Amino acid sequence: MTDTNDRNPYDLFAEWMKEAEQSEPNDPNAMALATADAGGIPSVRMVLLKGIDPRGFVFYTNTESRKGGQLLANRNAALCFHWKSLRRQVRVEGPVETVTDAEADAYFESRPRESRIGAWASLQSRPLEGRWELEKRVAQFAAKHAIGTVPRPPHWTGFRVLPSRIEFWRDRPFRLHDRLVFLRAGGTDDNPPVWTTEHLYP
Repeated sequence: MTDTNDRNPYDLFAEWMKEAEQSEPNDPNAMALATADAGGIPSVRMVLLKGIDPRGFVFYTNTESRKGGQLLANRNAALCFHWKSLRRQVRVEGPVETVTDAEADAYFESRPRESRIGAWASLQSRPLEGRWELEKRVAQFAAKHAIGTVPRPPHWTGFRVLPSRIEFWRDRPFRLHDRLVFLRAGGTDDNPPVWTTEHLYP
């Protein structure tokens, strides 16, 4: 990671993700998502990256879940991709925006029908008496939407992390690791952002 001063971090991320897709045994798009509530108390969990575009990194969830509530209350988040097979990681930090209804509808329609039913059935993050209760709700919504398409629940959508900082980390011998940071400056719908880079001590 030496000749990178004029590179776009998304291009480098795409290269690393492509390699991870060849080497990781499961879910190369898995990432740790860190959020915080309105009081600043942090929480982290694994989710799946479902899209990347010039604006940022996209994932989907139930907005009534714990993470959904935190994202609506505190519009900042951090991501961490860790690919053990490559001994690399990528960290992303920045504000969060909700995707458009058109984006959420399109992705929801691409999911398996059973997953769309599950989005209606699961009261995500709330207490569950037993597995039977979830299975009962799945059966109820499967019957309700037995004919035609399964619409997207109003409480189910996507979020996009708009990176202000992206760090690429690569393992090197004797813990003398490579750390390359891209820092974002500016950027509007008409003008792309300017990225500056700096190397960090391991």
